[in-house]
Order: sequence, then C-alpha cells, then structure tokens
Amino acid sequence: MDDWLIDDETIPLHRRSILPGEGFFVPDSVDETETEQEARETLAGADRVVVADPDADGLGCVALLRVAFDDARLLPAGPHELADALAYIDEYGEPGADVFICDLCPDSPSDIERLQSVAEDAAAVRWFDHHQWDDDLTERVREHAELVVGDSDTVCTTDVTLEAVAYDFPEQYAELAAVTRDHDLWLQEDPRSDDLADYAHWVEPETYVETVIEHGPDLPEEAVELLEERRVEKEALIEKAVERATFETVGEWTVGVTYGRCSQNEVAEAMREAGADASVIVKPAGSASIRGTEAFQRCHEVAQQVNGGGHPKAAGCKPDIYDDMLDYAHHWTTRGAVTKQVILDAFRSLADEPAEADA
Repeated sequence: MDDWLIDDETIPLHRRSILPGEGFFVPDSVDETETEQEARETLAGADRVVVADPDADGLGCVALLRVAFDDARLLPAGPHELADALAYIDEYGEPGADVFICDLCPDSPSDIERLQSVAEDAAAVRWFDHHQWDDDLTERVREHAELVVGDSDTVCTTDVTLEAVAYDFPEQYAELAAVTRDHDLWLQEDPRSDDLADYAHWVEPETYVETVIEHGPDLPEEAVELLEERRVEKEALIEKAVERATFETVGEWTVGVTYGRCSQNEVAEAMREAGADASVIVKPAGSASIRGTEAFQRCHEVAQQVNGGGHPKAAGCKPDIYDDMLDYAHHWTTRGAVTKQVILDAFRSLADEPAEADA
C-alpha cells in the first residue's frame, strides 16, 4: 500500500475526518513487536514501574509517583492492554521491584491472569483507580495487590494517588489533581483542564510527565503555542462531527449520535447544548465514546453491554462486530451505522430498567 494513501498530510480534512489515523493500518503483529521491545527496555534494571493509561489522568499519577519516589519507569497501557502490560512485567521485570497500576480497570479475569505471578516476584503491587469495578474482579485483585478505588463521581485517579501515597506533596500537585479531575469527570469548570487533556494527547507521555512535574497545571508558553497550533485542525474536525449529528428519542432520553475522528468531549458538549441528554461519538477506528449529563448518568451501563466500561457520565466501548476489513470499509462508508445501532440498542435495553442505584 502506498504511504500517501494513509498520510494525514495529504488527505483532505473532510475525508480525514471519516478515516482512522495511519497507525490503525499498521498490523498488530508489527505494533506488538515494537511495544514488547520498548517494554523490555523500560523494565530492564527498574526498581519501580508504573503501568498507567497514557491520558492526562494516568500520566498525572506517574508524575506524582516520580515526585514521591524520585524514579518510576512508565509502562503505558490503554484499557485493553492491561493483560499485555502484566505479561511484560512478569517476563522482563526485575525481582523485588515495586509495581504500581494506575487509572486502569480490568474488564474480565483474563486481564489479570498474570497478576499473581507479578505479585510473587514484586516487592509490592499497589493499584490506584476510580472506575466502576466488578465485585468479583475487585476481590481477585485484592488477593495480590493493595487496591484503592476512589468514587468515580467525585475523584480522578490522580486524586486517589495524591491521597494514597504517604508523601507531603507541594500544593501545585494538589492543584494538578484538581484540574485533571475537572476534565476526567467532565466537570468543565476550569479551562486549564482541556489544555492538560489535549497536551497529553499530542505529546509523548514522557514529555507530559516532565512538564507537569515542573509546572503543575499551568503549562509553559511553548506548550500553549503547540496547543494553539494543533487546535486549528482540532476545531475543524469537531465542526465536521457536529454537522453529522442526529438525535434519537430512547425512552425518556434524547440521545445525540455522530461519527468522526474528533475530540469527543467538545462534540458531546455541542450535542448537549442542542438538547441531548446523552451523546455517542463513534470513531473511525471502531470505538465509541459515550457522554452523559445530569439527566443521564448511566453511561457505564450502556458501555458494559458493548465491550466497554467507564463512569456514570463518561464511558467508552468498542463493539465486537468487526470480523474483517470489509466490516471496517462498511463502517467508514456508512459513517459507523452498525456501531451506532448497537449502542442505541444498548440504550433501549436500559429504558425500561431501573438504574443500578435503584435495583
């Protein structure tokens, strides 16, 4: 395949908004080989390792742990990469190392199959999170690790780490946690929180960690300039997704649904302003973000039905409906029609059921 076919620099924006990024087209086997080699290099000689989701919340935890302990190697892992990260530690980690796991919640027992083996070799395993946990998985993890799970309605994992680690953190790191929480819980009360989220998305994880260790939540001028430059395209992609939005009535809720490569929080906010109680943003790579409001706080219940999870007002999922590239081709050309339908069906299944708190 010619490189120019997937080169973001040559694809017009209106077409780029429909397609996934070029990394999507790299075979998993190639990506897994590179990831394993990077993990092996990270773990070699490490006395302390942090497995963390490489978003602003997960990386905020890494920053706090480095401040508290001077050194903590980062092993980045998304929500569906937890099992791989534990396998890397089991294979390549140093005996007697301290292991921290931050801002990650297992979806099934297979995600933590290696946890016992990791715990047997580690000096200690400490797990900090704030997502909605299954009771059985909670018990399994607590057999091998110190687990601290904060209230997903009120704290982010950076908050949890700040509280759980016995260290007198300077005030700037408490402020970092508060600003991170503002974005992660979608409170939208501090404009700096969008800056942190975008900066974490657009720079390498190590760059983000080093920056917030030095500056806290107030990013330096060069970081602000980068954000301003990148946001020109970001706003254009948001506009495309908002233009595609439709609204469905499901029970007593109005659900906004759209498709595109975009920043989901801003798109969800635009749909909320247009009357949506909940918003679904389907991505070209097949995943989807679900955002709620005061009128709908069951996003995690929707996501759990379609191979995902999260919080009452913010969740994510990737329906298991893609068997081959023809399915993805259909996904792109129909602007995610099947994925939209599957997620709307999940909303419908809740319409006549009581919320978890009332069940």
